[in-house]
Amino acid sequence: MLVSALLTSLGINSGLCILFFTLYSILRKQPIHYEVYIPRLLAEGSSKRRSNFNLERLIPSTGWVKRAWKLTEDDLLASSGLDAVVFMRIITFSLKIFVFAGIIGIFVILPVNCTGTQLHEVDFADFSNNSLDVFTISNVNSGSKWLWIHFSAVYLVTVFVCYQLYYEYNYISLKRIAYFYSSKPQPHQFTILVRSIPVPAGTTVSDSVERFFREYHASTYLSHTVIRRTSKLRSLANDANKLYRRLTRLQSDPNQEKYKRVRLFGEKVDILDHYEKQLEDIEENLRLEQSEVSLAGDEVRAAFVSFKSRYGAAIACHMQQSTNPTNWVTEEAPEPHDVYWPFFSSSFIRRWISKLVVVVTFILLTILFIIPVVFVQGLTNLSQLEVWFPFLESVLTM
Repeated sequence: MLVSALLTSLGINSGLCILFFTLYSILRKQPIHYEVYIPRLLAEGSSKRRSNFNLERLIPSTGWVKRAWKLTEDDLLASSGLDAVVFMRIITFSLKIFVFAGIIGIFVILPVNCTGTQLHEVDFADFSNNSLDVFTISNVNSGSKWLWIHFSAVYLVTVFVCYQLYYEYNYISLKRIAYFYSSKPQPHQFTILVRSIPVPAGTTVSDSVERFFREYHASTYLSHTVIRRTSKLRSLANDANKLYRRLTRLQSDPNQEKYKRVRLFGEKVDILDHYEKQLEDIEENLRLEQSEVSLAGDEVRAAFVSFKSRYGAAIACHMQQSTNPTNWVTEEAPEPHDVYWPFFSSSFIRRWISKLVVVVTFILLTILFIIPVVFVQGLTNLSQLEVWFPFLESVLTM
């Protein structure tokens, strides 16, 4: 690689970093993105949405970087959870490796590489068009004992990386265990999701689940909830959530207009009262729909099964329940807000095809990403491409 190519790459990456830094600094201040950047503060009520225009939102700032690094791990754990702590540990781990390898490279390996004879042939007047190979191991003379410095440096960096990985693994594992024991037990930790439940003729899904787990997990089984088709109920719940967010936004912003025309030629009404009445109607419809679903809703061959202990749930989740692996398929129950209800109605084959589509899509995206990368890397090694692919000589010459 030429020195000019390295400087160009450095400039492009630095420019992209500044661009992304600027975009993040601006986008995080926009009210429309509050659910993305501060969802926990909004849920707890610690921060409110401000929709009135403010010029400061369009000016990038750097204060958040200093505040982010000043937080201790305990503060970060309390405000953002364990995932944020692990993410920050990954960043600090990467910085440690970069600093250590940089010190070894600059103060140990680079002076050794400069002891060779190739530097005498370098034209420093046209330094930007020189190859960086003169600063690499290729500059070390054949048979030189300085070559052992390179091998020792590689082993030293490898040992340091392995030690850091071992230390970080133990540290995060202990943090995770401590966080697990200090947090309150959650219902999904005692629950598993059971799919593809076989239902004999004349019985229901609920009867099959009750009979099966009473027989094979009698000491730990607690209760179960059969999943039902609730498309209308979900639609009403989504409408209620949207209306509730609108109502909350209006109540939190005193500058918003309170009277609007509901219809094109209708009279102006108090929009707060209008939304409250709509929300009451939706809540009433929700209660009616819930009672209908609980009495006569179509059952799906899936259920959430709860146990008396987390150990009992773990045993039932990780052992095969039937000689037929496509029946009584168990997995850990997701958290309530992570459940995608429409997927329960799909068959085993449909779920298998969906997983296959995801894998194929991932492979295609990876290939599409590799193609431009290989092309760009190939442009930096045209002479090597001419050796590997002689039939491209005319194209590469151009």
